[in-house]
Amino acid sequence: MMQQLLPIANKAAIEAGKAILNIYESNSFDTQKKADKSPVTAADKAAHTIITDYLLQTNFPVLSEEGSHQDFQTRSQWEYYWLVDPLDGTKEFIHKNGEFTVNIAFMHRNKPLAGVVYAPVLGDLYYGSAETGVYKNDQEIPKLSARRTLEELLLKPSITIVASRSHLSDETKAFISRFSNVTLTSMGSSLKFMLLLEGKADLYPRLFPTMEWDTAAAHAILNASNRGVYHTNVKEELTYNKPELVNPYFLSY
Repeated sequence: MMQQLLPIANKAAIEAGKAILNIYESNSFDTQKKADKSPVTAADKAAHTIITDYLLQTNFPVLSEEGSHQDFQTRSQWEYYWLVDPLDGTKEFIHKNGEFTVNIAFMHRNKPLAGVVYAPVLGDLYYGSAETGVYKNDQEIPKLSARRTLEELLLKPSITIVASRSHLSDETKAFISRFSNVTLTSMGSSLKFMLLLEGKADLYPRLFPTMEWDTAAAHAILNASNRGVYHTNVKEELTYNKPELVNPYFLSY
């Protein structure tokens, strides 16, 4: 199934990225505030429309950050669906640092099966699943070595931790302080997860609220590469399509 669906999601992400870049380069963002006070721009809305048009051709439902959010009673009946963040890192977009992505995940009930993460400014397209393998710009990325335990990471003589550029909370700072000889890398959007995928970071702690569409695409890609996105007790991975679409705090490694 993923062999047929991923090319459609890739095309959707790339076409959305073109629309995002047109607005990005125009400097006319038409920024507004949503009910939760987070920013939304004309680029978020344009990308949502393009992606939804592509994905609905597959006859699977779409849950997008910028679309109408179906109630849980409806969503709980979905076996397969798409979970989309048309523009992840809107603050990075507004600040014009290029660190924003298009995130598209294909889901099976409460688990991400496949993901696409596209960074329009960088021109980098990450995609994959356990079925297809994982790729960056159509070059396969070999699976990473077996995941270390958190205890093993704590004992490493040096460690690279990636953190949010816009949301470095006090809880995150306290967690990072448990490690010795830390190299801290800041990054926006789902690109933080891609640093783990490419072996450029060891750990991504997120002790600040996120939504399901922020993590699902990267989560699928990491799962196909011997990495995961875990509850802070590191006993189980995050699950999706919950009554409330807010993620718990997590550790990804």
